[in-house]
Amino acid sequence: MGVWELLLVGLVILLGLCGVLVPGVPGSWLVWAAVLWWALKDPRAVAWWVLVGATVALLLSQVVRWALPPRRVRESGATSRMAVYAGSGAFLGFVLLPVLGAIPGFMGGVYLSERLRLGRHGEARAALRTAMRSGGWSVLAELFTCLLIAGAWLGAELWG
Repeated sequence: MGVWELLLVGLVILLGLCGVLVPGVPGSWLVWAAVLWWALKDPRAVAWWVLVGATVALLLSQVVRWALPPRRVRESGATSRMAVYAGSGAFLGFVLLPVLGAIPGFMGGVYLSERLRLGRHGEARAALRTAMRSGGWSVLAELFTCLLIAGAWLGAELWG
């Protein structure tokens, strides 16, 4: 697989990660499709193992999402600014504190967004609780899974 194809796969994965945060966009399936494309073009066995792991992880993520309450994020007052902060926080947390840092990073991003919007700690904390109860856990589960898949793909490319 050439450099340009790898960059395109990485771009589709990045679009999928952003798509998780946008309602109505099948972000997790974009990530999976990019890994499938990569696995079909890459002759190494590690590519197929990453694809199998991505498939299992996404199926488990879907089961978890179905078990959680339905998304009502817009009704809670969530904004696109909040989604950007939450996604950025999850990504930074994932990188700075490998893997598990995505969870406090996501919640920290939501809190920071609400703190900047509302100005007070108590109100921001209440808004964070409302956002997480209104579908934030579902978004976090899907984003965390996609970050794991993106990390596995990147690790397989760099060290595989």
